Amino acid sequence: MIRQTSVSVGGVRSLVREAGPGESTEAVVFVHGNPGSGEDWLDLLGRVGSFTRAIAPDMPGYGKADRPRSFEYTVAAYARHLGGLLDALHVQRAHLVLHDFGGPWGLTWASDHPGAVASLTLFNVGVLPGYRWHKFARIWRTPVLGELMQLLTTRRSFGMFLNADNPKPFPRAFVDRMYADLDAGTKRAILKLYRSTNDLGGLVEHVAGKLGPLHVPTLVLWGTNDAYLPVRFAEEQRRFFDVRELRRMPGCGHWPFIDDPEGAAEPVVRFLRERLAAATPAR
Repeated sequence: MIRQTSVSVGGVRSLVREAGPGESTEAVVFVHGNPGSGEDWLDLLGRVGSFTRAIAPDMPGYGKADRPRSFEYTVAAYARHLGGLLDALHVQRAHLVLHDFGGPWGLTWASDHPGAVASLTLFNVGVLPGYRWHKFARIWRTPVLGELMQLLTTRRSFGMFLNADNPKPFPRAFVDRMYADLDAGTKRAILKLYRSTNDLGGLVEHVAGKLGPLHVPTLVLWGTNDAYLPVRFAEEQRRFFDVRELRRMPGCGHWPFIDDPEGAAEPVVRFLRERLAAATPAR
């Protein structure tokens, strides 16, 4: 059963979805990207919660989280917020499952808390050497043009653009829920986040380099038809992490866990079970 609670960090409230034993100090932590929310992970959250503690927060500006103008909306600020959430939830050891901008947020937190990182699961994100912004990011980063695009985004255009860049149509409920969360506060957060992140590739490579000596066990899953973060980056993860499995997911786009829930769940559940078993002392 999935539970919901609210956690505030520095006065900024996040909705947190949780499954499994709430008292455990070791947890699988799902971090969404842009646009998205903790609700992106409901299927995996339920599956993983059947055998361990699993947590999926809404990050500031997204989902049901607060959208204060005073929040910085930088990668560093999101990493600090994630750390505050984990502290408030008494999580001392985290198995991070990251997607999209959740990658830079989670990896930045991990690089500052190396002893607390148990494993990494990377969905279409990770080290991105030489990365160049995708078409929407370039618009969002451009003053006036970004505001105009956000102002003119309708339910129809949002769904059209989202589906146009995916190899298969998204479930209507997924698109409707994303658009319902896309209010003025979220649009402001998107513009501030992208404009504050000048070199995404260099930023992630820097923090990943700090994690490299730890040989963090890592699972990499990448949709082969990702229009925003090309699958060519999948192999790059071996340079920085102890990649136990790298799975390219044919026919999937930027959200492979939505395009192919079963195909995503099988390796994730198996990997996390193995990591939890390895961390449990033999009796």
